[in-house]
Amino acid sequence: MRLDQSVAQALDITRARAQGLIADGHVLVNGVPAKKSTVLGEADVLTWQLPEPVELAAQPEDIALDVRLEDDDLLVVNKPQGMVVHPAPGHSSGTLVNALLYHCSDKLSGINGVIRPGIVHRIDKDTSGLLIVAKTDFAHQHLAAQIAAHTFTREYRAVVCGRLKEHTGIINLPIGRHLKDRKCMAVVQNGKPAVTHYELLRELGDRFSELKLTLETGRTHQIRVHMAHMGRPVAGDPVYGTADRRLAGQCLHAQRIAFAHPRTGETVDITAELPDWFERFVKAVGGKVFDQA
Repeated sequence: MRLDQSVAQALDITRARAQGLIADGHVLVNGVPAKKSTVLGEADVLTWQLPEPVELAAQPEDIALDVRLEDDDLLVVNKPQGMVVHPAPGHSSGTLVNALLYHCSDKLSGINGVIRPGIVHRIDKDTSGLLIVAKTDFAHQHLAAQIAAHTFTREYRAVVCGRLKEHTGIINLPIGRHLKDRKCMAVVQNGKPAVTHYELLRELGDRFSELKLTLETGRTHQIRVHMAHMGRPVAGDPVYGTADRRLAGQCLHAQRIAFAHPRTGETVDITAELPDWFERFVKAVGGKVFDQA
């Protein structure tokens, strides 16, 4: 196997990131630097020393937020499709974190550092819907514990390609980095446990189905990976399925979250209506929009 492939697999990083470490001299083969294309043999000894990560503080930006609940401990935001959750290469501004820093001033949990303050869980850029944000470390720890214990409800609505043989089911398949494309996730033998519950709500014409999906775990791209593995990718998913000109990304909406309030213990249950773009797509493929009330 090539050196860059070996480093990517060993460190669970992208191949591009591995190549960068090799180029900067952080990876040695038998005690000396080597090229990324070096083919390793059984007797070769691979060592590395990772540089300390440098975090750059995100800047507050006056961006409107659709806040569905807010108190001294937390807030729940209805994120629009197309908004990145936290700064990353290529997305240094305009993110949810930039907006939260302006909205909350310095009142955000610091557990995830300066790049992801207050972020307890996240949803993809082109997935819309509800996201909970912790203002205090106390709230962050309690909410993270509920997610780990599977008592935090995360319910999604999606349109997927094709029809399902079984109208309800549980997908229990481990997820990890794709063995060849390290930027993507996949169902892999030694991945982390991942469980998704699904329920068919209605068939939309001959080519699509609308589902309710509930996460028991929260792996990266979990719903998208599980549905693609089942041969029913989320409509419009440009990574795990096929892009659709009628959609700006995957047709996936985080519609409902429910949890015990970390301070009071009372149940908080919030539902966000389907966004207009979701309803337009349902109409376009042969479904009727119905009153959710």
